[in-house]
Amino acid sequence: MADKIRLGIIGANVHRGWAPRAHLPAVVASPEFELTAVCTTRQESAEESRQMFGARLAFDDYRKMLAHPDIDAVAVSLRVPAHYEPTMAAINAGKHVYTEWPLGRTTSEAQEMADLAQAKGVRNMVGLQSRANPAILYAKDLVESGYVGDVMSCHVSRINGGVLQRTSDRTWQRDIDLGANTLTISCGHTIDALRFVIGDFSHVSSVVSTQAKEWYEVDTKQTVDVTSPDNILVSGKLANGGVASVHIASNPWVGSGYRMEIYGREGTLIASSEGSANTNAVRLQGVREGNTLEDMEIPEKYIYVLEGMPQGEPYNVGQMYYQFGQAILSGTSCQPDFNEAVKLHHFIDDILAAADQAQEVVVGTV
Repeated sequence: MADKIRLGIIGANVHRGWAPRAHLPAVVASPEFELTAVCTTRQESAEESRQMFGARLAFDDYRKMLAHPDIDAVAVSLRVPAHYEPTMAAINAGKHVYTEWPLGRTTSEAQEMADLAQAKGVRNMVGLQSRANPAILYAKDLVESGYVGDVMSCHVSRINGGVLQRTSDRTWQRDIDLGANTLTISCGHTIDALRFVIGDFSHVSSVVSTQAKEWYEVDTKQTVDVTSPDNILVSGKLANGGVASVHIASNPWVGSGYRMEIYGREGTLIASSEGSANTNAVRLQGVREGNTLEDMEIPEKYIYVLEGMPQGEPYNVGQMYYQFGQAILSGTSCQPDFNEAVKLHHFIDDILAAADQAQEVVVGTV
């Protein structure tokens, strides 16, 4: 391997998607990596991305990029239904791979990717960026060290403002079968952060609802049917004996942002953000044996990136790339990996099953 890990990004169109907003600027600011190659479906757009972010190579076919000897690792930042094939191809080519969340369109796709990555021995990471947010990392350690004592109850909410009108290139997410919606993305990221901090659920009850059953395409002047859920409510018991509630929603107008509340026998922790824990900075407040919350400064040990890492959406992705790079260089596993992604996929299946059956489900039995 060269002095730096030579990375190729699949899905690097600079005009849309998650890569130009987060992955590309994060990699450029990560000293462990060289942005060696970018790949889109057209050579013109790949060349535009290469020039804008300083990559050495540009490809219009990910298979050609994977075959190039100068590529050590790849990042897959595409629409969810397109994750499976390039991720499997990357693993089979012996490349370390970072694939965005949701890992697969279905749990079975995710399981196949995890199984192959383990069989081939490549480092693998899934884009659950809340787990790299410095405030969330600190909150996890505080809970584990007994700051709040035994967790009695917790609540997390993420209420987004959205629109009932959008352009036709953004209405594909209306189909629940494509695997990219409020349940899998907003709820997936948010409930994963909660589980990361306080531990797993043992039982869940839920409501999974589609409140906006139509979207209007402003460019085609057509109304399209929507089957993807936009409001998810979960209540459950925790494996550690506490109880939890969750409300994740995409509503038409302004939302209230993100808030995670943890109540223990000895203290309280509150994590909040105008956006969400996976994409935004988080404010952490706490109190032990008192009733006045105080702001908590995040220790430097939870900050992995250099000062040059852009704030906002690239920041937590940069934190993830640091961990990905350390795993590649040391030959150790990294977290969250594909196996963690499979666990979250299964938990989302449990939430859906509880809603469909209108009864409590034991986690892990679906």
